[in-house]
Amino acid sequence: MPSSGWEDALTPDDRDFVTALASGLEVIQAFDEAHPRMTLSEVASRTGMNRARARRFLLTLHALGYVRKQQRHFELAPKVLNLGYAFLSANNYRSVIQQILEDITTECGESSSLGVLDGDDVTYVARSSSRHRLMAITLSVGTRLRAAHTSMGRVLLAQLPEAELDAFLARVVLEPHTDKTITDKAELKRCILEVRQQGYAIADQELDSGLRSVAVPAFDANGRLLGAINISTNAARVDFDTLMRQYLPLLQEKARQIRASVS
Repeated sequence: MPSSGWEDALTPDDRDFVTALASGLEVIQAFDEAHPRMTLSEVASRTGMNRARARRFLLTLHALGYVRKQQRHFELAPKVLNLGYAFLSANNYRSVIQQILEDITTECGESSSLGVLDGDDVTYVARSSSRHRLMAITLSVGTRLRAAHTSMGRVLLAQLPEAELDAFLARVVLEPHTDKTITDKAELKRCILEVRQQGYAIADQELDSGLRSVAVPAFDANGRLLGAINISTNAARVDFDTLMRQYLPLLQEKARQIRASVS
């Protein structure tokens, strides 16, 4: 089982934990597609802070250029993109993977993405989009989806050590998105253990009606986990047999290319 290669994270009670930094990042993350512009009261509500504390962080972020203010409303400024760009530029394998994702789209006509596990979510860090619209939301680099209900998420959860997987299952809330969504934790664990054994995951209309996807892990030449790559498609257009017989082998071949190309 590949390890994360990183030391255990600090807890908020640790003397080295900087609460102010954590709170500032929490304010940034409070903005999303459903909440692009918010008042001070809305930010305070979404972060669980009191108004005075939320105000200090918003005004500090505004002074640093990460937040824009217009009368009573706040929104993220383009400078926030620098934070994501720092991650992408520090990981020079992205250009290789981006080309491979585009090759997948060219070969099968479907969207393909690379995602990494970030807390209880999958964050999209590279993507090649097809002309087909798959979900009500627009999927793009930076999009976060619940790991429990996505093929990439389950592939990445299957890579976790047993204790970390159990901790995830203990805290996660499994909300029904469709009538196919797995909401029983024991069933989800069985599914993840099966993914661990077989080396791939399929999510069939669990997150969004009509969305069907398959994913495999992507490693570098040293066996370090880079993330998961997937092919996502519409269930009405691509049947399960095509997913298994054509798309899964294509993904597996591309994962081998990544391993051979990224050191």
